[in-house]
Amino acid sequence: MDTYLETERLTLRRFTAGDADLLIELDSDPAVMRYLSGGEATAPEIIRERHLPYIIAGYEKWDGDLGLFAAYERDGGAFIGWFCLRPKADGPRDEAELGYRLRQASWGVGYATEVSQGLLRKGFAELGVRMVWAETMTVNRGSRNVMEKLSMRLVDTIPTPPDMETIEGSEHGGVRYEITKEQWEQR
Repeated sequence: MDTYLETERLTLRRFTAGDADLLIELDSDPAVMRYLSGGEATAPEIIRERHLPYIIAGYEKWDGDLGLFAAYERDGGAFIGWFCLRPKADGPRDEAELGYRLRQASWGVGYATEVSQGLLRKGFAELGVRMVWAETMTVNRGSRNVMEKLSMRLVDTIPTPPDMETIEGSEHGGVRYEITKEQWEQR
């Protein structure tokens, strides 16, 4: 396994073309997809034909430094989900999105905070990232708690995208958190 990042309990690696079933299973859980699609699963063909090729192409685009990475428990090797640290498709390389999607069995045990701290450290200390941002629905308290534990600051509210307007809580819109390299160094 080509390790991208290792934390106390988890290892991150690049996704491969053979990993479609991991993403399909993750995106088929209504609770995992609650704040993304209202609980609807992502169609397997979309994952195989669009999402996974886009993920893999990102490694080349960003020289393997940034992207979306599969996360596994170091003890036992169970797939727990994914984490990303990557720019917008057309955005500057030094402004990266932090994101994660975890299996329900991995919720509430600190994995999101643990790996996100590692990604911030890697991005700011090794990869030349200047600012990291994250967005979620206003009502997604779990993700917001992680962002706040990372010392990210709430900087803006964002409108609900039209394709998410039927999701529970969408009337409250979304939120954007950010942290700069300087803020991270001073925390």
